[in-house]
Amino acid sequence: MARGLCQIMGREISKGNFNTNIGQQMTPRGTLQLPWSSINSVRTMAVLPWPFSFQPRDFSLPNSSWGSDMRRLYEHYNSQCEVETDDGEKKWGVWRRLPSYNRSLKYTTGGVYLSKIIQSKARLFTRNIREQGAAFEYVVFVNKQEQKCVCVFQAGHLLEGPPGHVHGGAIATMIDTVTGTHATYLSGPVMTANLNINYRSPIPLGSTVLLTCSLDKKEGRKTFVSCQVTNTDSSKLHTEATGLFLSITMGHLLGG
Repeated sequence: MARGLCQIMGREISKGNFNTNIGQQMTPRGTLQLPWSSINSVRTMAVLPWPFSFQPRDFSLPNSSWGSDMRRLYEHYNSQCEVETDDGEKKWGVWRRLPSYNRSLKYTTGGVYLSKIIQSKARLFTRNIREQGAAFEYVVFVNKQEQKCVCVFQAGHLLEGPPGHVHGGAIATMIDTVTGTHATYLSGPVMTANLNINYRSPIPLGSTVLLTCSLDKKEGRKTFVSCQVTNTDSSKLHTEATGLFLSITMGHLLGG
């Protein structure tokens, strides 16, 4: 999905490894070229330091609402994001933790300030609740070498559907979020074209589950991804899904 770009853009730009379509819309420093003519505050922008030093909150980091399963799985994958060689040097591991902010703009240089002047009340759907642990608590890790993606998800009390269990729409939201993020990591900016979801067993409210995504195939602009939602030891299948995502250019996102 388009918002999958949120999870990827900052990380890929910093590595100098981003899709050509993204690169065409960036300066060499990786600054997103926005349609400034539509922004009334451009004069204010001109007198402020660039890039801005504000640090947005990263929602993918542990907080006090995380249960033991959430923390355990976070540590399991996070420990594989960086490894130490025999010489004592540290290098990237096979997994990468993706940062998660409440606005797409916050992944660009100066984006924290831009988010205050461009539709300032807008919030990413899965990151719009201030209360920690109340709704979507999740962290996404990607493994580009194996073309896999995992998400550790803890469902808060505001996501209830059937009494004591997670709403099916909340599960679909997380599947769309994670599969879209994975497709974006592999193919650059994408939009969701199709999601096919089969619910196998309900998810208890407040529990932690694991979403595991893998690439099925790529055909031109199309990226096909599959996803399974299981309990933390993968012994019980809650939901399974397949998704089709279409590659887009930055012009689509910016209204061009």
